[in-house]
Amino acid sequence: MNLPAITATLLPLTIALLAGAAVPFQAGSNAALGRLLGHPLWASLVSLAVSVLMVIPALLVLRAPLPQLNALAQAPWWAWLGGVAGVAYITAALVLTPRLGAAGFIVCVIAGQVLSSLIIDQWGLMGLPERPVNGLRLAGVGLIVVGMLVVQWGTSASAR
Repeated sequence: MNLPAITATLLPLTIALLAGAAVPFQAGSNAALGRLLGHPLWASLVSLAVSVLMVIPALLVLRAPLPQLNALAQAPWWAWLGGVAGVAYITAALVLTPRLGAAGFIVCVIAGQVLSSLIIDQWGLMGLPERPVNGLRLAGVGLIVVGMLVVQWGTSASAR
């Protein structure tokens, strides 16, 4: 493998790893915000508002072209689920991270993401290519679920 090919492989993996590493900090900061504001939904609103304020300068710096508004009317119904999932995730993180701990919450999130991702892959949902589930992929998911249970069990045992 030559250097450009290695970079083309490692760079996206590294970016994904760093993005994933930020998620527990998001859960923790949102939980703190929820405590300060007195209700998880206010914290969700503030978190999403900060997201909007962060993406606007990025759009300007990257000179992203304005979207065609008529394209919104043509979007499939499931295209709107990203916002719904974002609110559900942020609110769950606000409520559950203080109860489960950062690691406990995140391993449950990861297990849920992988399980639902297998379903999406199997049937090519949401416009993605089909990637059939096989024994190795199921074994990997099984290991993740077992890991989730071990983290939860370890957390419960250390709390005694």
